[in-house]
Amino acid sequence: MAIAMILFCSCSKKEHKTVVCIAVYGQSLAIGEETKKITDIDSLNKMYGNRIVSESFGHRFGYYDVSPLKRLVKRLIRYSKRNGEVSSYGMAEYLVSELGSDTIICIIGGGLGATPISDLDKGSAPYNRFLKDIKRSYKKAIDKGYDFVFPAICWMQGESDIYDYSYVDYKRLLKQFAEDINHDIKTITHQSQDVRIICYQTNQVSICNLFDADSYNCYESTVPQAQLELIRENPLFVAGTPIYHFTFAREYIHINEISQKQTGFHNAIATLSLLRRLPYDGGTYPNGIEKIGDNSIMLSYNVPRPPLVVDTVNVRKADHYGFSVITPEGNNIIKDVTVSDTVVLITCTQAVDSCRVRYAVNGERGKSGWEKGPRGNIRDNRGELIKATIQDKEYPLHNWSFMFDELIHE
Repeated sequence: MAIAMILFCSCSKKEHKTVVCIAVYGQSLAIGEETKKITDIDSLNKMYGNRIVSESFGHRFGYYDVSPLKRLVKRLIRYSKRNGEVSSYGMAEYLVSELGSDTIICIIGGGLGATPISDLDKGSAPYNRFLKDIKRSYKKAIDKGYDFVFPAICWMQGESDIYDYSYVDYKRLLKQFAEDINHDIKTITHQSQDVRIICYQTNQVSICNLFDADSYNCYESTVPQAQLELIRENPLFVAGTPIYHFTFAREYIHINEISQKQTGFHNAIATLSLLRRLPYDGGTYPNGIEKIGDNSIMLSYNVPRPPLVVDTVNVRKADHYGFSVITPEGNNIIKDVTVSDTVVLITCTQAVDSCRVRYAVNGERGKSGWEKGPRGNIRDNRGELIKATIQDKEYPLHNWSFMFDELIHE
């Protein structure tokens, strides 16, 4: 009888687990439009003991749709469209390899293609669907006796607001989204830790009909600039990665499957810092602009792994490595660029007062990506330490400089 009781107790004892829920939200890039599926979730789960699940702890992935019925049907019949590579797969792969065997990674995807930010905010159908998926996943975890942690949402949206010239206050709307989703998710999960926004940076400016790289008032750059400013200024935001250094399907709007995978690895690095409550200084971008005399500017950079590097191999060389200085009259007066440890010195042909200094606001009309699109050649050295292996090829995970468009004050 005693032996039977011991066996009963040992069999009924549940193994304690923690569910780390990760999510990507936005428009078509968030749901993997125009990508081929290269992540084999079944193989990953065999390797890592079935520790990757979809929303509500399911084992079908992709086919993201606002309608739960459409999503279910597409998954059941394995509908060939809308089931491409999504950045959260790369996140899951990286995290499951870094975290202990007592951790389950729950993937949630949300949003809607070709949708401006104002139609993805609180109260919208995609937003409500997203919260329902989170709520169901949380309930499943709690019912199983697991802990549930929701560290961040990976934001991938902005193309529609640039391309369609929505002329909204993008920074205000994205800030409000971050505050709303943080409050609503914490209400569901009862966690004290804030839900952060790991923010990528869109930069498909040159595909827009009215784009002029030398225009003093460049609307197209305002969306990526807003994303950068929130990363620099707002504690709810942390840096993911800009995407100009990636390969795009048809060199147009959507990054391809290899690029989605790399985006997921970049986001996972940020997520690990949040989970471990470590300081995260990810993102290469200027955090100070200083005039040097009348005709020169010094940009002081945040560089996670110095020094700054000029890379014309992984990104095709852009004029002046992607920098420009635009006068109020619409003239580019840049003359020379010098890059050192954490500083970029720009020399111009005339006084720079009231000019705008830019990076990666350029590109061949109608093109996106590392070869012909809006781009720059500045990065840090993180990829010397951290690389992603995708289909037997290594990709260094450098922090490429974020695009920017800043006013030079007198």
